[in-house]
Amino acid sequence: MIITIASFKGGVGKTTTAVHLATYLQSKAPTLLIDGDPNRSASNWSKRGELPFKVIDERQAAKYAKNYEHIVIDTQARPEQEDLEALAEGCDLLVLPTTPDALSLDALMQTVKVLKTLGADQYRILITRVPPKPRRDGEEAREMLTDAQLPLFKGAIREAVAFQKASLAGLPVNKVSDARAKMAWRDYQKVGQEVMK
Repeated sequence: MIITIASFKGGVGKTTTAVHLATYLQSKAPTLLIDGDPNRSASNWSKRGELPFKVIDERQAAKYAKNYEHIVIDTQARPEQEDLEALAEGCDLLVLPTTPDALSLDALMQTVKVLKTLGADQYRILITRVPPKPRRDGEEAREMLTDAQLPLFKGAIREAVAFQKASLAGLPVNKVSDARAKMAWRDYQKVGQEVMK
């Protein structure tokens, strides 16, 4: 399975999603993460510690891809229309992370508009960095996207400092010592299960 993570906006948890979906998929079969982001966020995450899967940059993809059952691709923010077309055609599932704020949702809607123009339909939206209750940002974003009849993951990713700790340590969140790390990992496990269905 080839899963690509893309967004028109930075700061929505794109690399965090790539790392944690790859962690989940690695528990099922050999998984490769291709870092296609010029910032090399996933590569840097990997260099700081130890991730349970191999991370390479896109220039090495041809050499390594054939050895893995699952491939997760982290892409650069703000892809051009032709990049988005290639990304959509080159994967089994395009994951579009968005935070539940107006700017991110506006960027998401631009992405969806381009995908519809291209006739691409193998994408699903993941709401990330959902603030804790009593704030209703996550629920309101879900209602808006559901009303727009867009394909959504049932699961969402709650905001947790554990993700920053994981990145700094170069580990997936399930290997971090933090009170909310288990909850953070469960959120990605649920999304991983949906990906595998």
